[in-house]
Parts: sequence; structure tokens; C-alpha cells
Amino acid sequence: MARPLHEVIIIGAGIAGASLAYFLARRGLGDGVLILEREDQPGYHTTGRSAAVLAEYSPLALIRRLVAQSAPFLRQPPPGFSESPLLERAGLVVVADAEAWPALERLTPVMAAEGIHAVPLGFAALAERLPVLSEEHVAGGLSFPGDGHLDVHALHMGYLGHARRAGAVLRVRAEVTGLLVERGRCVGVQTEAGAERPMSLRARWVVNAAGAWVGELGRAAAAAPIPFSPLRRTVITFAAPEELERRVRGWPLVEHEHRGLYFKPESGGLLASPMDETPSPPCDARPAEEDVALCAERLSRIAPPLTPRSISRRWAGLRTFSPDRVPVVGEDPRVPGLFWLAGQGGMGIESSPALGAIAADLLLDGRTERFDARLLSAGRFR
Repeated sequence: MARPLHEVIIIGAGIAGASLAYFLARRGLGDGVLILEREDQPGYHTTGRSAAVLAEYSPLALIRRLVAQSAPFLRQPPPGFSESPLLERAGLVVVADAEAWPALERLTPVMAAEGIHAVPLGFAALAERLPVLSEEHVAGGLSFPGDGHLDVHALHMGYLGHARRAGAVLRVRAEVTGLLVERGRCVGVQTEAGAERPMSLRARWVVNAAGAWVGELGRAAAAAPIPFSPLRRTVITFAAPEELERRVRGWPLVEHEHRGLYFKPESGGLLASPMDETPSPPCDARPAEEDVALCAERLSRIAPPLTPRSISRRWAGLRTFSPDRVPVVGEDPRVPGLFWLAGQGGMGIESSPALGAIAADLLLDGRTERFDARLLSAGRFR
């Protein structure tokens, strides 16, 4: 077998691949890492289109644990990681209607045992801070004061910058067209770099961190048949009402999970999403007019004063889920040498410190003390 040119090839320079490169570099493997990105710039797809929040709330306990494990890094990154803070602690507020509020409130002690601080608030307390909510659709909520708005660009560039200074190489416009499998083991990739001829690159490990394209790459290598689902989500921005323009700047992200809506401050105005999940093939996602209209309609019911008069911007991104909505991290059970870092869904940004460190441990040591790796393994779907 030919000697590998690289220790680790990471397919995809989004937040997942970037965080892994960073934690490999911290473990001393910077100069053995090659990151391949098909676009002109890293983070073009999901990473660059996220809601940009640290949100410790999730109905899934495993997701809460991963985000809670990541939160200390995001609140106080290592010295020199970023020139500016990563987190603006504006908070997160998850609201519910009368039917769903009791179950949501009962999560408070459960999350406290997980190290997540949440404060239950009735409608009167919510309305004092957020005087736009409809009492017909909001009975109470949980406030997460330690959460807030993330500087995703600073986080992403912090990961990549430190990895590259440690010797990692990033190549953009380098699309992986296939995986090299010899004697049942993944030993590298086939790639096209711009107008250059196709070439093969060999590595001890190949990491599939290709976002919405992870399933396609896995199938091409006859890896474990995990049915990943890319789902489109729509976001709009619009001007805040004149009478609320100054107040909204300090608002938290407000999420109404059961009614399908979130909104938060954005660039002097507001950002909102109908939390849509429309199945999509891997692509450069674009918003559908019906989803934009749905967002405006939900705002008119849940926060009537925020009904947009006009929309400044609209965009969409793909959030890719595994069948149980928990990320897949670990070596493929069918194809040794192929490593999954996939299926982060909508929590890839805020869980990246935990997932990047876990993945680095598994690649270098074959085990990790940070998390029960069996809960993330690709073999759990067999």
C-alpha cells in the first residue's frame, strides 16, 4: 500500500471541518491536515447562513449535553483565539402556548441537572421585556440568560486561522469527486481543483464533513447506508417598527417551537424564520415564496406588531439531519479509514467546540473521555 501523503484529509471547510482542524492542531497534528473545500470560500453554505446563536435549549437531551459542553468555549474562548468576543449574552427565550407550556416548564429542573440555567417566566414577565407577544399564543417561556448571539464569522475564522498557523492546509475550489477505497479501506480522495486535471490524494484518515453532501459521498464509497436528510430553512430580515427600533437591539432570540417561529435583532432591524424543514437535494439553497409568506403570517399571529411591511433580505440554507437527529461522529463500520463528522442539523455552530474535540480524540486516540462515543457512532443505525 502506498504511503499516505497526509494524516487527515477533511472534506468540507464549514464549521464542522474547521473545528476538527483546530482541535487536531491543538493536539499537535496541524501540519498533517489537509482541508478540501468545493466552493470559492469556506462556510459558503450552512455555516454562513445560520441564525448565529448559542441556544442551550433542545427537546433532545443529547443535543443539550453537546451544546452545554461547548458553551464555556463560546463564552470565554482560549486566549488569542479571537480579537473580539464570540458571544453577546443577550439571552434566549423559548415560549410556548397554554397547551405546551406545562411540559416546557417541567424541563427546568431536568436542564438544571445537566448544568443548564433556565428561568421560567409567565406571560406578564415576558410581555414586560417583549411587548409584542400575543397572549393568545404565548402562556409562558423559559429564559436562558447565559445564551445569546454568536459571531459565527469570528468563530469560524478562529478555527481555520489557528489550524493554518499550525501547518494545516486549506484548498478552496477543490471538489471531491470520489473516495479512494483499497482492500476495503478508505485511503484517500479523488479531487478536481479548478481547471487542473483530476488527481488522487492519499491519507491515513478521510473525514466526511461535507454538510448536505455527506450522504452522497458515503454512498459512493459503499459506507454505512445512513439516510441523511438535508432540510431547507428560510430566513428573512426586515425593519423594526419605529416605536420599537431602539428596544429591539437588546432583545434575545425568541423561539416559539410549537408554532414554528423565531425572531431576533439583526443589523438594526429584525431577523425571523418560520422554522421550515422542507426536504431538498444537496444544493445552493434558495428561499421559496410560500415559506417567506409563512414567516410573515406567523409573525402576525405570535408577535402582531412585528408584521413586516416589507422584507429587506431573504435567504435559505440546508440543515442536514441523521435519522435520530443526533450527529454522526466516528469511523465508518463498513469502510475503515472513513470518518463521519456529519448530521449536525441546526446546532452545528453552537456544538462545534464539543464535536470538534470529540472527533479529534477519536481520530488520534480511538476513544474519548468527553462523551459516550457510542451515542454518536455511525454503527448505531445498523
